[in-house]
Amino acid sequence: MSPFLLFKNLLFTVLVPGTFAVYLPMVIAGRTDARATGVGPLWLLGTGLLLVGTLIYMVCVLEFAARGRGTPAPIDPPRALVISGLYRYVRNPMYLGVLCVVLGWTALTASPALLVYSAILWTAFQLFITLYEEPALRRRFGEAYDRYCRDVRRWIPRRG
Repeated sequence: MSPFLLFKNLLFTVLVPGTFAVYLPMVIAGRTDARATGVGPLWLLGTGLLLVGTLIYMVCVLEFAARGRGTPAPIDPPRALVISGLYRYVRNPMYLGVLCVVLGWTALTASPALLVYSAILWTAFQLFITLYEEPALRRRFGEAYDRYCRDVRRWIPRRG
């Protein structure tokens, strides 16, 4: 991966997912102490979701850079259709990773407002994907993307 591509991916990650999955949840929760629930089931769930979500996101960014030679940013998308890695199982693993992080913060802070934010964020993702991203990918990759959509579900991972 070129240093410039790495820089673009890091910049996007800090600005967009960093804002929606870290900064805004902490503002909405009204506190930055992730130990609000104490060490217990919610803490374990929250920590697990944070780790899994972060890992999912990072794996997807690396896949975009290595295979697609691009970034998650709509203004600098991958040049090749990425259907490997986690994208073999679900079409939107990066969004699922971000949602896992937000749900992790929800559990750690025990914030009902963050649960509502999670639902709003998922709805925004769904609208963005169906109204912009999928039509753009169909125009760009044609039959290859249509075939991918037939084989891989949008949100619920498939097995095998």
